[in-house]
Amino acid sequence: MWHAAIAVPAPTEPFWLGLPYWLVGAVLILALFGAFQVYYWVGRRLGEKLYDSRVGVKVGRERIQKIESVVERWGALAVYGCFWVPMLRHTLPWVAGALRVSYPWYVVASALGCLTWAPLWWFGGTAAVFGWLELARRSPVTAAVVAVVVVGLVGWLVIRRRLKRRRATDDKALTS
Repeated sequence: MWHAAIAVPAPTEPFWLGLPYWLVGAVLILALFGAFQVYYWVGRRLGEKLYDSRVGVKVGRERIQKIESVVERWGALAVYGCFWVPMLRHTLPWVAGALRVSYPWYVVASALGCLTWAPLWWFGGTAAVFGWLELARRSPVTAAVVAVVVVGLVGWLVIRRRLKRRRATDDKALTS
């Protein structure tokens, strides 16, 4: 009978740079929180210049305006929600700063986001990596097959998304 092995390291034993697993996770949560504060203040400082900045040009005016409408509608709650939406996670805080969302509410929302989102990824990501390493130790061929399937799935999703965007751009150009 096959038994699943625990794929997360012991919380109190040295994990990375001699630090225990839980402390590394706490440091990463604090680093994420700090990054969100920097995003906010850079966005606040840039204001309207956000559109013309390198990041703003790369993201695109239309996307920034969509994010602005989300922030205007939901306020600080949008900051909490952006942790769970991949592309919003790194763009919405800039826009929240540019729109001057109430900073105390922003801090609360970003702290709650860091405390709920980061541990899931920290423990889940670590469990996936350590689980795959355990699989590789027991059956290298199976681990290789799993890696190829995951890379293939990610590649397929990326290509599908690009084709979808290209079709939307082509449709938009035809209707203009």
